[in-house]
Amino acid sequence: MQRRNIFAGIALAATATLALAGCASGSDAGSGGTADDPYGLVEAGTLTVCSDIPYPPFEFEGGDNGTGYTGFDIDLLDAIAKKLDLKLSVQDVGFEALQSGTTLANGTCDLGASAMTITDERKKNIDFSDPYYDSLQSLLVRTDSGIKSIDDLDGKNVGVQQGTTGESYATENAKGAQLVQYPSDGELWPAIQAGQIDAILQDQPVNLEHEKADSAYKIVETYDTDESYGFAFEKGQKKELLDAVNGALKELRDSGDYQTIYDTYFTAN
Repeated sequence: MQRRNIFAGIALAATATLALAGCASGSDAGSGGTADDPYGLVEAGTLTVCSDIPYPPFEFEGGDNGTGYTGFDIDLLDAIAKKLDLKLSVQDVGFEALQSGTTLANGTCDLGASAMTITDERKKNIDFSDPYYDSLQSLLVRTDSGIKSIDDLDGKNVGVQQGTTGESYATENAKGAQLVQYPSDGELWPAIQAGQIDAILQDQPVNLEHEKADSAYKIVETYDTDESYGFAFEKGQKKELLDAVNGALKELRDSGDYQTIYDTYFTAN
């Protein structure tokens, strides 16, 4: 909080008093907010979510919820927001700053939802909700590439999203491959279509969307890395909101509403 020292005497003392009161209020917001805003939200009455978009089927443009975005993450959070009597707002941000905790610490949003895998490394900088999705990694290639497994990637350009578990898995297991980092799937998919990379190693549901969209591409392998996604919160600052989100998530699972949202995106028709 910045204050300009432009007053003197009584005015200065009054300003200092207000500044201290403002800081105390901000502290309350970080640890749970006030009676009018128990969750310490960026905007009272609104659940503000940060996400790296597009990343179908988890988040992409469209939908009719008023945010301009839809997808599994967004629809699930819309249902959670309704449970908490909140409106939903979504902001498109970079994944690297989101997963590192920088975006959350800056107070840009109340939570992050971007198909983010819960890892011990990330837990150092952010708090996670209960897991809401279990995922696999996968390898997507052109059907005529001759690549049949991760063992065929020696000397190949493999696209990964920077800061993800897909990148970590490729680094550890795609020996001899040239890893090419991209900020999001929005750049990965055009890159493989343009022949700039030979394969994409990332979350299986996202690659599955590409396989469905274009028969010239296929998933040749999937990798079980025991990954679960969680919603991300500023470290040590959003306990009340985190507990409320976990409670709403459990209610949605118990009622069957979670399964309905899940089936919309991950069950073949």
